[in-house]
Amino acid sequence: MVRARLNQEEFKMARNLDPKCKRCRREGEKLFLKGDKCFTPKCPIIKRNYPPGMHGPKFHGQRLTQYGTQLREKQKVKHIYGILEKQFSNYVQKAMKGGGDSGANLLNLLELRLDNVIYRIGLAKSRSIARQLVSHNHILVNNKTVNIPSAQLKVGDQISIKERSKNLFSEIEKNPQKQTLPSWLEYEQKKMAGKVLSKPPFDEVKQTLNIPIVIEFYSR
Repeated sequence: MVRARLNQEEFKMARNLDPKCKRCRREGEKLFLKGDKCFTPKCPIIKRNYPPGMHGPKFHGQRLTQYGTQLREKQKVKHIYGILEKQFSNYVQKAMKGGGDSGANLLNLLELRLDNVIYRIGLAKSRSIARQLVSHNHILVNNKTVNIPSAQLKVGDQISIKERSKNLFSEIEKNPQKQTLPSWLEYEQKKMAGKVLSKPPFDEVKQTLNIPIVIEFYSR
């Protein structure tokens, strides 16, 4: 029994098991973690637009300190991309050492993750579903199976679905992704395949994210 409890704790450390809608409510905005549900009136942030917990309504709209603002933005970016603290911290350190604009470097690392690209081209309705598709060996990169969701793609890489797995995507083929396809990606619906055309333009991706204050948080 003790061993089973330990295994459960180890499993929790590897994944964020908090309800996705609570994460949106904590950040005070839609992070689009639940696919189609986020576009319906059933979205909890429409009904309860305040932080979760018994004191949530009391602290709604309360002004944050500079540290609190940086922390919340860092948490928001982590929630959006589905990354835990250690891996996210490694991304930030790599971005800061990469030369040039650290914010642009960080966004490149996050946006060029395989699971994110699958979500962006519309083969999955959320990044968590995209991670499952990759880890279950349904995705090909340059005609080779890749089962690592965090694999970094490069300009020119082609993403497709294994022939035997295409029946799993019939619903997405009938009901395409509701978000707009980014300019740096290409997608052919008939072939159900995409391609990385260029690095993500910083101005296009940063619209809802304040990346500079995330860099500041880790530069303290």
